[in-house]
Amino acid sequence: MKTVTIHNPDMYWDIAADIHFPPNFDQAKKYPAIISAHPIGSCKEQTSGNVYGKALAEAGFVVIAFDRSFQGASGGEPRSIEDPTQSVEDFRRVTDYLMTLPYVDGDRVGVLGICGGGGYAINATMTERRIKALGTVVAANYGRLMRGNFSGLHPIDALEKMANQRTAEMRGAKLQVDDLLPPSVEAGKKAGITDIDVLEATDYYRTPRGQKPNGLNRSMPSHQAAAVG
Repeated sequence: MKTVTIHNPDMYWDIAADIHFPPNFDQAKKYPAIISAHPIGSCKEQTSGNVYGKALAEAGFVVIAFDRSFQGASGGEPRSIEDPTQSVEDFRRVTDYLMTLPYVDGDRVGVLGICGGGGYAINATMTERRIKALGTVVAANYGRLMRGNFSGLHPIDALEKMANQRTAEMRGAKLQVDDLLPPSVEAGKKAGITDIDVLEATDYYRTPRGQKPNGLNRSMPSHQAAAVG
């Protein structure tokens, strides 16, 4: 595996990615490639890289697991935001990079998206014809989630709060950065959380099983309006 920095001339920041190579990799040969996309609030070292990236590489693929803009080791400010438009564009930039690698077969590029990365992967594949195959794992439509349970089924009220918070921050108020998960399963249960998905995610992302320095699982409410739309 090696870590690379993807620079694209039409971007103001770089994208960080890890390339996982198959056994007995030979740079003189051409390999099918897979773009592996991480869940919401995650990073390339969690799930998309260390689990699926590793396994797919062992199966013979060149796998590139990348951090979306504003997250992980990739650029973009402010941090910890989910911008659906930019997230879909990130797939195009990563595809651009793959097309420059002599050991990648440009006619055999697929994408695997996990959770929110799956939703973005589907959207990207609809128009990015260089992506020939699509796979997802518990794909999530982040926009639908934001308009549904994540906004308490009151998206207009949520948008008003986001707008007010953004105005306050532009006027000098402290930035609001929310944790998407409790600090531990025990803390979650004490807070009254019973959702099995949240508790199991906490058991992964907040413990040595999956905890990584760049996998912060945070969000900025003042910059979530684009996701609600």
